[in-house]
Amino acid sequence: MYKILIVDDDNVISSTVQKYLESWEYECETIEDFHNVRNEFVEFSPDLVLMDIGLPSFDGYYWCKEIRKISQVPIIFLSSMSDNMNIVMAVSMGGDDFIAKPFDIQVLTAKIEAMLRRTYELRGTDMLLQSGQVVLNQDKASVHYNEHSVELTKNEYRILQKLMQETGRIVAREDIMEALWNTDSYIDDNALTVSMARLRKKLEGIGLKDYIITKRGIGYQINSEEKN
Repeated sequence: MYKILIVDDDNVISSTVQKYLESWEYECETIEDFHNVRNEFVEFSPDLVLMDIGLPSFDGYYWCKEIRKISQVPIIFLSSMSDNMNIVMAVSMGGDDFIAKPFDIQVLTAKIEAMLRRTYELRGTDMLLQSGQVVLNQDKASVHYNEHSVELTKNEYRILQKLMQETGRIVAREDIMEALWNTDSYIDDNALTVSMARLRKKLEGIGLKDYIITKRGIGYQINSEEKN
């Protein structure tokens, strides 16, 4: 089931769209707090966003730009501000499509279905992995915390992915090595130590000092309490 986030302060439109899409077995959520769209996006982790331009506090362009910092999820703009300047702006800010209001709900649904097919037919849908305020973008191999982000190497990404998937539990070194190299035997144990040190340095650079805890003789654990 695909998840769709509706960012529109027109209650009539948002409720109508949500009800219709849910009848087609989409899981939908509408934004209620327009000051924290980015946080609600991360918590819901949608597969597609429907974004109006004229919103309270910050406009849709701003929130599109914020979402693009952490995700390449498809964004379709829905707006009555459909002049050429706004359409060009929407695309340049990272939007994937633009539908002018008023619109036919069946046309909107067809465009959503086409966008989802193009986007996810060759890859999985769970692009964001979250633990507290830390977000791992599994599509771009980058980690985000507050307003900061850093790109990871393949090994750094796989280490952090494994630890975040097991948040709250200690992960043995052998299990991490298995995730990295599909073995726990022939790879030099020092290779994991080096990769872990580089990952910790990158995390510290974006404000995540001591995010990965060493459990001596056992393995590693995410320090989830500190960053919630």
